[in-house]
Amino acid sequence: MREILLVKTDGSAGLSVWQMAFKDLLPDIDVYDWADKSVDRDRVVYALVWQPEPGQLCRYPRLRLILSDAAGVGHILADPQLPVNIPIARMVTHETAERMADFVSMAALGLVRQLPELIEAQGSRQWASELTGKVSSRVSAGVMGLGHLGAHVALRLGAIGFRASGWARSHKTLAGVTTYAGKEELPSFLAKTDILINLLPETRETAGIIGVQALSQLPPGACVINVGRGTHLDLDALVEKIDSGHLSGAVLDVLENEPLASDHMLWRHPRVLVTPHVASFLPVRARAGQAARTIQAFRRGDVLPYAFDRAAGY
Repeated sequence: MREILLVKTDGSAGLSVWQMAFKDLLPDIDVYDWADKSVDRDRVVYALVWQPEPGQLCRYPRLRLILSDAAGVGHILADPQLPVNIPIARMVTHETAERMADFVSMAALGLVRQLPELIEAQGSRQWASELTGKVSSRVSAGVMGLGHLGAHVALRLGAIGFRASGWARSHKTLAGVTTYAGKEELPSFLAKTDILINLLPETRETAGIIGVQALSQLPPGACVINVGRGTHLDLDALVEKIDSGHLSGAVLDVLENEPLASDHMLWRHPRVLVTPHVASFLPVRARAGQAARTIQAFRRGDVLPYAFDRAAGY
C-alpha cells in the first residue's frame, strides 16, 4: 500500500507544484492536499503542515511523522488534540540560515544608515542630507537566541563589520562574538546592544521576554529586529518606546497575529518596517527537499534533522 503525504502550506504554491517536486524526490509516495476529503486516511503516514486546523492531525490512524513548513512549531502545538507520540520536524536548512542572515543584515544596515528616515524624507520630497547614519563598526548588534539560525546570524553580522554579541539560555562559544548566558547576564547584554535581533524559540520561558523592562534596558537610540516569534515582543511597549524617543526604530517580520490587519497602526508608523514573515522563507523545491530528507531519515531509523524536542520546548 503506497504511503500518502498530506501537504498543507501557506497557499503560495498549488498542489501540482508540490506533487512535481516530490515526484522526483520520493516517487513511491502519493502527495495529496490537506483539504482533500477523498483521501484514504489509512494511507496517510506523513503530514507537511502550516497552521493545521485543530483536531485534524489526530484523524489519521497511521500518521507517523509531522513536518512543519516553517522553522517554528508553535502553529502545530496550538492543537489541543495533537497526538503526543508523533515526532515533529522543523523546516530548517543551510539555505534557511543563509536567507535569515541576509535579511537581518539588510535590516541592520538599513537601520544603521537611517533608511526609514530616508524613505520618509523622499515621501515628503526633502533633500535630507543630514541623514548620514552610523558606521557599522561602531554599532553593537546583539542576537537573542544562538541556535542554528541565531549563531549563523551573529557570525554574519560580525563578518560585515558589526560588533556582534549574543545571548542564550546556556553558554555558547562563537568565534568573534561576545556571548552572554542566563537571566543574570541578560541586563548586561541588553545595555550594550544598539540593535537587538530576536531569534529565540517559542517556549513558556520566552513568551513576552521583550517587554517594557527589556526595552528600557536598551541604550537610547537602539533598534529592534524581530525575526523570532511575535509572542516574544510587546508591541505596545515597543511603539511607546519608539514614540518617546528611547528607541529609534524597528523591523518586524513576525507578529503575534498574522497577517497584520489592514487598519493596524503599524502599517503607518514611520519608524517601523513590517514585512510578511519572509525573512527565511524557502521556495517550494527547497522545502520539499528538506521534507524528503527528513522522511528518508525517518524510514532508516536515523536521528531526525532539526527534530522538535518536546522536553526542551524547541
